[in-house]
Amino acid sequence: MSPLCDCCGEKLNQQVSVMRKEIKNLRQMLDGALRAHRKHMNSLQSAVSQIGGKDQAPPPPPPPPPQDALERGHVQTVPIGYINSCFSEKNGTPRQPTICGPSRAELRIEQSVFNNPGHALVGLEQYSHVWIIFLFHKNGHLNYKAKVKPPRLNGQRVGVYSTRSPHRPNALGLTLARLDKIVGDTIHLSNIDMIDGTPVLDIKPYISEYDSPHTRVVMDSEPSDSNTDEPNATTEEGSDILNPHNVSETDVQLTVKRQRTDDNVGSLFIRDTCEADAPVTDSSRVSAQCSLSKDLYSVLEEVTAYVSQGDPGQSEDQVSFSPKTKPPELKVDRPCYGEDAYSTIAGWIRDPPVGSLDVRFTPHAERELAEFLPAHLSGPPESDRPRFRFLRSPEEAAAAIRGVLSADPRSVYRRTRCEDKLFFFTLDTADITCWFGQGFAEVLQVRPVERPIGLM
Repeated sequence: MSPLCDCCGEKLNQQVSVMRKEIKNLRQMLDGALRAHRKHMNSLQSAVSQIGGKDQAPPPPPPPPPQDALERGHVQTVPIGYINSCFSEKNGTPRQPTICGPSRAELRIEQSVFNNPGHALVGLEQYSHVWIIFLFHKNGHLNYKAKVKPPRLNGQRVGVYSTRSPHRPNALGLTLARLDKIVGDTIHLSNIDMIDGTPVLDIKPYISEYDSPHTRVVMDSEPSDSNTDEPNATTEEGSDILNPHNVSETDVQLTVKRQRTDDNVGSLFIRDTCEADAPVTDSSRVSAQCSLSKDLYSVLEEVTAYVSQGDPGQSEDQVSFSPKTKPPELKVDRPCYGEDAYSTIAGWIRDPPVGSLDVRFTPHAERELAEFLPAHLSGPPESDRPRFRFLRSPEEAAAAIRGVLSADPRSVYRRTRCEDKLFFFTLDTADITCWFGQGFAEVLQVRPVERPIGLM
């Protein structure tokens, strides 16, 4: 038998590698099925023993009180509602909420949770965004690993707790959704990444003052003037240049980075004022503020002279300013140099190995998409044209499709191994057919769904 050529040997090695991975996946699925089978058998044996063997077996111990159960780590959760979403299948559902802004969903609070579900939502309309805590109810097999392969890492492994992978010991999900409106006991959401039928465990309002490190640092950096009773200290001329509460984040950065010199306090203060106001005003206002009036300039000169002379009984650092002419003393616990100073994220999030794709539509797909009627359109229904349930226009549907495809919803295996470039997913009441090329995705067909989507 003739020896194999190098090309054939490389292909065989690739096939063997793929077969080994498939066998490994099958073993994991088998292990998960065995665990589930044992769990079901134990529950069946327990039920049979309670029904038919009451005389032989002692009665089971009473369940512990709820408080004791929580202290022992026995957590029982009940869904407060189920998501009614424009994504009916896992395939094509965004992995993050910011990927597809036009995506919409509804969440109705269950009657079994509250006697008056609408009462639980009173006051929530005052917020623009809400945290949704939910369950990944379509994870497939129940096994999980300590390391996972995020799609954006293109096959590289990282720890599961450094990602937002749905395959984790407790299949809990967290998303930040935009709150559009509340009607009775139903919340209307947008910018979501949840599948239709997702069980929701809790809702919490998003509060930037607590949830955003950026906002917290900016708030902590705002100075407080303890020598004045007024919230805004101004000069005699009524100018707010000396008001420390009007100093922006840019002003804090400029002030922290400057070094004040003892021999030229007045001129430095004038220069700081003009430079600090420059980023937040237009050119005419900058020139007007930098060319200070003679009266204000004379006041600053008096301050400079007073600082330079000082009081024989106290040092120059202990000189006290009057409330009306006190320059801003900005106190920050650390310098701020942009968003990186507030929070740190993994580098592959901002610069992933897999880049965004360019999305385009064929003329045929554009015509098919234009046939869809917006959701909740007033007037008599037209039976010959499809209608969206959530999306408000074909233009919004096109934007949603671009958001889904630009993030490349394919798995790493399908992206690298599958020869079939066609991809199918469902958005609202439309079945989308597209294909992927080198750096782009093209929508080929937009058809109404053939199967009816059940209403929650």
